[in-house]
Amino acid sequence: MYKRYKATMAQLSEQEIQRRQNLESLINYGINPYPAEKYEVSASAQHILDHFPTIEAEDSPWKLCIAGRLMIKRISGKAAFAELQDHSGRIQLYFNRDEICPGEDKSKYNEVFKKWLDLGDFIGVEGYVFRTQLGEITVHIKDFTLLSKSIKPLPVVKKDSEGNVYDALTDPELRYRQRYVDLVVNQGVKSLFKQRSDIIRSMRNFFEKDGYVEVDTPVLQAIPGGANARPFITHHNTLDIPMYLRIANELYLKRLIVGGFDGVFEFSRNFRNEGMDRTHNPEFTVLEIYVAYKDYNWMMDYTEALVKCCVQQTSSSMQMEVWGNTIDFEKPFRRISILDAIEQHTGYNLNGKSEDEIRSIANTLGIETDNSMGKAKLIDEIFGEKAEGQFVQPTFITDYPVEMSPLCKRHRDNPNLTERFELFICGKEVANAYSELNDPIDQLKRFEEQVALQARGDNEAMFIDHDYVRALEYGMPPTAGMGIGVDRLVMMLTNQTSIQEVLLFPQMRPEKTSETAPAQEIITQDLNDNEQLLVSALEKESPRDLASLKEELGLSNKQWDKTTKSLAKKGLTKVIKTDSSLTIELL
Repeated sequence: MYKRYKATMAQLSEQEIQRRQNLESLINYGINPYPAEKYEVSASAQHILDHFPTIEAEDSPWKLCIAGRLMIKRISGKAAFAELQDHSGRIQLYFNRDEICPGEDKSKYNEVFKKWLDLGDFIGVEGYVFRTQLGEITVHIKDFTLLSKSIKPLPVVKKDSEGNVYDALTDPELRYRQRYVDLVVNQGVKSLFKQRSDIIRSMRNFFEKDGYVEVDTPVLQAIPGGANARPFITHHNTLDIPMYLRIANELYLKRLIVGGFDGVFEFSRNFRNEGMDRTHNPEFTVLEIYVAYKDYNWMMDYTEALVKCCVQQTSSSMQMEVWGNTIDFEKPFRRISILDAIEQHTGYNLNGKSEDEIRSIANTLGIETDNSMGKAKLIDEIFGEKAEGQFVQPTFITDYPVEMSPLCKRHRDNPNLTERFELFICGKEVANAYSELNDPIDQLKRFEEQVALQARGDNEAMFIDHDYVRALEYGMPPTAGMGIGVDRLVMMLTNQTSIQEVLLFPQMRPEKTSETAPAQEIITQDLNDNEQLLVSALEKESPRDLASLKEELGLSNKQWDKTTKSLAKKGLTKVIKTDSSLTIELL
């Protein structure tokens, strides 16, 4: 099975070739580099660090087994120190040749450990805990077992005596594409996703304490309903019909309220075939909840309490730094109608205005419009361009015009408005909620208006879901519903500026392969981190001033010289000398 590696040797780096040679050596020695047997782990690195007794109490050794990646090896003759990293953190290991190999045969230490084990290999170790003379808690190794061989080297992050970091894995595209590497070498990333898990758990507990039921609804839908968005379309071969990845789960959850549930919620993966930026991803997580016999005023209070619960889960204070702003989650959240918000920030009162009048105002404000945009889209564009970014502190924007909310109940005091709110924090929408429309006749009429918008070219307008209308005809009690963009909320509560940071595997452009990439791109796959960093910078702009590029990349003189010489030797870059400067270009 390992012969397949030999055919690709020419495409491998020196380190990768050496690791495959180490792999063969282990196999020849009689060690299975990928054993099937379970390995009993009795402790984690952090557990040991947290619970090891004081020096005065170290009378009886604490014997244990731990497992993880070998991250550092410092060999000094017949003794060595190393570091092992598991899911909880790192701990120091101490190896002694004569204790690991008490007999005449010292090869397990001299060959297996010293020569054939590489950084990144998974090992299991047995031993006892002690404290070194320098006071560092360490595991004294009595035996070790190879659990999985790493044949591709991890990036090695270095720190000097002053705490400066070198060769860190910082390139966003590389981190997102190879999240498995990012999680290993950048420890803060794992903590971030644990925070995400904690936030979701706190939300789930918040709902369950009130007796609401978590449910699952279809991801593949015959009709993409519940939101104004462009869907992804596929085909169901057996049924021979087009199907859509859900853009929202709203209509299915409200069917459950019709069926007799008093409160339901779902953490759902939704899909919208739209743009990508720092706050949008085509695949995203939404929390939606629907509660019978409630209205949007109740849901506003409930949403505020939920958000504050999530803040308490992630922070010791109700004041948090988010994107350069100090956000106060303790104060009652502000409430203002959308038309008042627009008037406040534009000077224009849109109440009672016709579509043509609103279009004219939008044009006056410098907002681009087209004929496919109905009244709702125009108001939404004006609010988005001129108002929403101003609401930094948590604010409920309420009472949207009826044209903007085809699934929302008309306002009890003004039939031209709806009982709807959106929660904005740092100028970004976090939650959307309604007093849900339960009048089947009005709902059908609103759906038909959406079809008319489709005919005008609005590719985000809703489809008619006749089955949902039929469900309403059986009767749905007064209901309040709310949806929260989980990814965006996590972004804010962890102060991340890009949504990709809180998604384990964000959407990326397909990685170029040898079948599709030009010769130069194939070559660059065999570059080390510094070489890749320099090539990536030159792919964006070439030629570049040599001195400024060196400073921008933060490479030391030694790293820079080594990197530029290596790339020149591979025929990828060239340094050009002029009378006034030195430039470097990508060939």
